[in-house]
Order: sequence, then structure tokens, then C-alpha cells
Amino acid sequence: MNDQHSKIGSIEIIPLPAFRDNYLWLLRRGQLAAVVDPGDAAVVEDGLAAHGLDLCAILLTHHHADHVGGVAELIASRDIPVFGPAAADIQGVNHPVAEGDEVSLEPLGIRFRVLEVPGHTASHVAYLAPGMLFPGDTLFSAGCGRLLGGTAAQLHASLRRLADLPGDTAVYCTHEYTLANLAFARVADPGNPERDEWLVECEARRDAGRPTLPTTIERERRVNPFLRTGEPAVMGVIADRTGVRPRDSLECFTALRAWKDVF
Repeated sequence: MNDQHSKIGSIEIIPLPAFRDNYLWLLRRGQLAAVVDPGDAAVVEDGLAAHGLDLCAILLTHHHADHVGGVAELIASRDIPVFGPAAADIQGVNHPVAEGDEVSLEPLGIRFRVLEVPGHTASHVAYLAPGMLFPGDTLFSAGCGRLLGGTAAQLHASLRRLADLPGDTAVYCTHEYTLANLAFARVADPGNPERDEWLVECEARRDAGRPTLPTTIERERRVNPFLRTGEPAVMGVIADRTGVRPRDSLECFTALRAWKDVF
């Protein structure tokens, strides 16, 4: 298997780089594949052709163009299911999903549970199967999405929910933001040796032309300041920056997210 690919059970997961820093994820079993957040149809078609695959499903996490822009072209000549958040009213979605729904991709032998994880947008979902999570733009390695329609309280709650998933869950984030996020994390959560170890590993991966992803839930609990806003070290940094100590994890998260926007 290509060292940029990963495998969970019988599913091979292939990153397709797109735009400046997106990853479109192909889920492959045999000669069939599904794709998550296909912002660019040409990238998907090239990936399918390179691996000799037929597309059997599309999964969408939210409505932003870099995640849905390729849908119309991909389904123009294919009669396949397109799953996406019901509340977003995304063109091309023929299987709207909401909290607790099951997405059964029978050709791949995989079932996802839909989690509503608003915050980056008001109508964002993630797809969870044993051992793997596709969180869209809710969770990044060492970071999280901007508030582009949702609220800080929503995003904080969504991240706490994801942090409670099994630690060995592989997290297939949709952007290669890891090094930039780790630069901020070094300031926001100083004295974190596990974060520094992850930085060294990620720098080596990028130098070798490899993705820093997937990460894992357990790693993110340890290195991601947005999952550590109840920790005294992070609260202390926010107190020093703002002059007011956060009363709780949500206040700390809100200040941290605002700081990251201007970092």
C-alpha cells in the first residue's frame, strides 16, 4: 500500500490533495469507492482513474464550496447516493441526514453514524464508523474550524463530544493545517512535550511530502489546545493575554478561538 494511504479493517483510505490545502478522502474496498467532501470533481475523477475505481457514494459534512463544489459534475453521469446535512439544503443531496442517522454503504461493507457537530457552520455533520471519523472542518490536528455560521458555544460542545470518542479513532481532517496549528499551540499551551513531539513528527512527514493526517482522538486530547481549554496551563495563558481568568472551559475556548483568528 502507498505510504500515504491508511487502512482500517477492509477499507483503504486515500487522501486526494486539492486546492491549496484540502484533502478529499476516498474510501476504497475492492474496485468501489466513496468520497468525502469532494470540492473538486477533476481531482476525484483523476483519483478514481489512477486506482481503477468506480464511485458508489458521496458524503458531505457541510455546505462550503471547497467541500461540495464537485458534486454536480460527479453525479451528472452517475446515479449514486449523496449524503449531506439535512439542515444545509445542499444541491445534489438526495439522502439528507441528521443526528443519529445511519449511513450504510453496503458496497463497501461500512456503516457510519451521523453526528451533528455545529460550530464551524450551523449545520455541520461528522461521519463516525468503528475506528474512523470524518469531522469535516470541525476538528483539525492541533486546531478547529473558524466560526462561520455557528457559535463558540456550539463548537466547544461539538469538540468536547468528539474528544469523548475512543482514543484510537483515526481522524481524517479535511485540511493540511497541522504545522500552522502547532505553531499557535506552542504559544497557547506552552510546556507541552507531547505537542512538541508531534510537531517534530509532522515536520518530518511534510518534508517527505506526506500528509500529517490522519491523527487520532487520543493524540488530539494531548496536543490540541482547543480540546484542553479546561487545563490550568491554557487558562493561565488566556488570563495573561486578556487580564481576566476564564471562569470555565467555554470562556477559555471562546477567547482562544478569537485569538487564533488574529494569530
